Amino acid sequence: MERPAWAPRSIDISVPSVSRIYDYYLGGSHNFEVDRQAARRAMEFMPGLPKIMQANRAFMRRAVRYAVGEGITQFLDIGSGIPTYGNVHEVAQAASPGARVVYVDHDPVAVAHSQAVLEGNADADVVAADLRKPQEILTSRQVEQLLDLDRPVVLLLVAILHFVEDADDPYTAVAELSAALAPGSLLVLTHASYEGIPLPPERAEGAVDVYKDIRNPLIMRSRDEIARFFEGYDMVEPGLVPMPLWRPETAPEDEDPYAFSGFAGVGRTS
Repeated sequence: MERPAWAPRSIDISVPSVSRIYDYYLGGSHNFEVDRQAARRAMEFMPGLPKIMQANRAFMRRAVRYAVGEGITQFLDIGSGIPTYGNVHEVAQAASPGARVVYVDHDPVAVAHSQAVLEGNADADVVAADLRKPQEILTSRQVEQLLDLDRPVVLLLVAILHFVEDADDPYTAVAELSAALAPGSLLVLTHASYEGIPLPPERAEGAVDVYKDIRNPLIMRSRDEIARFFEGYDMVEPGLVPMPLWRPETAPEDEDPYAFSGFAGVGRTS
């Protein structure tokens, strides 16, 4: 297999990657045949997967614009993936020039691309780190240089927590990150769930099994389990809802039924 110039030498291009599969669903070009095969296998069970990813991105952009409207211009995006059109820094800096963004990912491809995309952007950077080790993120040079944690920050955990197994204690990781945020900060979160998927659960399970096979298990949590991530936060209206229902800019009834899979919410620290 030919290794393209954009693929860091350190990565094994024969193993599928969650962030490259996501890139494929969003119509990006930074993925390999092995990623596309895994994506197509998952889509045999859940043909609407790209719609779910698009709904995630659309919610993220609305939440970023909401945050800027509330006067918050610092963003910490963990599990940020491969930069595709309409990333956090583009949306935030278009709404508020000088908005500061730190991306965090543990996928070398995502980090390498983010570095390339952000070159020359003094107000955005990327950290190679893992959500499961919050202190590594909080004490990183990039966070210390770009973000003032004594002022409100937007913590984005979009489509990432469902890749953290219960054994790795995602609740503690989120609580540790939240504890570092100033009052008035926002938590922006989406999470996969069997609730809302327009399919019988056993059929959706087929797609979940594909992620298990590539050693990136997809953990489907209930609405109540997802709500626990917001402990200590006041929910911003309309609360924890299917993605198209969070402050929609277009008529939700025009959305694809798959867009309602899983939940999205924004909470504010008091």
